[in-house]
Amino acid sequence: MVKLTPEPESSQLADDSRIVRWAGPAFVLCSLVLIPWIIYLGYSLPSRQLSPHYNIAWAGFDVLELIALGTTGYFALRRSLSLAISAAAAATLLVVDAWFDIMTSPRHHLPEAIVLAVVIELPLAGVCAWLSYHTQHLVERAISFPIHRRDLRAFSAWRGQRGRG
Repeated sequence: MVKLTPEPESSQLADDSRIVRWAGPAFVLCSLVLIPWIIYLGYSLPSRQLSPHYNIAWAGFDVLELIALGTTGYFALRRSLSLAISAAAAATLLVVDAWFDIMTSPRHHLPEAIVLAVVIELPLAGVCAWLSYHTQHLVERAISFPIHRRDLRAFSAWRGQRGRG
């Protein structure tokens, strides 16, 4: 499996909640699923839709999503502080993708674009936004309360000695 990031702050991200445990593998899987989708788009989209290379533009955008989802999965697996940034980028790309899919779809493809946005892209963007917020919240909590367990034990021992004397 992937090793945790050697950053000292990563210990704060060693959250074993269910969503954090499955987020890494799930996002890596999502990025892998995009590979055949990108190939499909490259061959199936018209080469011209009011602009040349329409198919390349959309396939290229999905390559960016693949990178964002893949790095989000990777940073989640490593419990890296970079998870907040990559998850925010992935959420942004997913929302933009949903928007432009709906706005640029021909009338006969509009229902498909709406279903993909509502069922896949926007919920996944919500999970990414939550991961970004959750990671950032853990970092801020670590910054505002940087006392480690060994410091708490020393403080407790000191306080115990003071109370006796």
